[in-house]
Amino acid sequence: MELMRLFVLALILVLCGTETLSGDGTLVLDYYKETCPSLEEIVRLNVEIAVVKEPRMAASLLRLHFHDCFVLGCDASVLLDNNGDIISEKQAVPNLNSLRGFEVIDKIKYNLEKACPYTVSCADIIAIAARDAVVSRGGPGWDVLLGRRDSLEASFSGANQFIPAPNSSLETLISSFKEHGLDVGDLVALSGSHTVGKARCISFRQRVYDISAEEHYDPFKRYTTFRRILRSICPKSGRDNELAPLDFTTPARFDNHYYINLLQGNGLLGSDNVLVTEDHEGLIREQVWAYASNQELFFEAFAISMVKMGNINVLTGNEGEIRRKCRFVNS
Repeated sequence: MELMRLFVLALILVLCGTETLSGDGTLVLDYYKETCPSLEEIVRLNVEIAVVKEPRMAASLLRLHFHDCFVLGCDASVLLDNNGDIISEKQAVPNLNSLRGFEVIDKIKYNLEKACPYTVSCADIIAIAARDAVVSRGGPGWDVLLGRRDSLEASFSGANQFIPAPNSSLETLISSFKEHGLDVGDLVALSGSHTVGKARCISFRQRVYDISAEEHYDPFKRYTTFRRILRSICPKSGRDNELAPLDFTTPARFDNHYYINLLQGNGLLGSDNVLVTEDHEGLIREQVWAYASNQELFFEAFAISMVKMGNINVLTGNEGEIRRKCRFVNS
């Protein structure tokens, strides 16, 4: 694992450039080495406790990082509650009654404010917690670049606009990721986060009952058993909040079974299956095959893409603020 960590760090240096790792107003390694040396230990311990209590929380913390970065950037805007002129992103359609992990971030922030008052941003807490959540389920680790500042605003409209829907087409997914500086390779690697966690019936109902799509990618009815299982969980109407694992094979472990599932037609979400069914050139399918065959290759790519995503539109230097409480801007 140490060799893989060094390999990933070397690739980060190549992809991001050395200017990303040093200098004022940029993200750096060991940003809090002097000001809050206990940071990573505090985050790791709290994440481990939360995941032991509820294994699904690992996926929730990872998803929280995605939903933060895809709206305004990785600035903890997703954590803000309604207050004054701020309309919370938590009320947006992709997040309402779905996004979780806020209490875990609150607990981490509370402990950090006792250890290092007014020092660590909520945005950096989210980024570290996402990494530690992945590790807690057997996934790869990576060096988290730090120095993000917290936003002074939220974007309810942005949360509705920029977070890909679970029934998105491949074209829509590629366009969405490109808009955030991420390429097709990042899309395929980061989609592997769906190797852990659960989704609500309302998120995969269309995938289960869309007969036209079913006939298009499964003309020989090879995957009827899986659809039958999903239909028993999720009827055509009602039970919207009923949960199903994103990976039925190893639902609580971060591994490469997500890609194996895709090749077998067993992706839970429509936006999972389109990586294979709508890839007419076959290049994405090759990447899916590669990750299905080689877990270490997936882990390396996932770690690199997570660092890349964690750099989306970050606030640094004198931009934004360091919130005292993650749910509210400082008064």
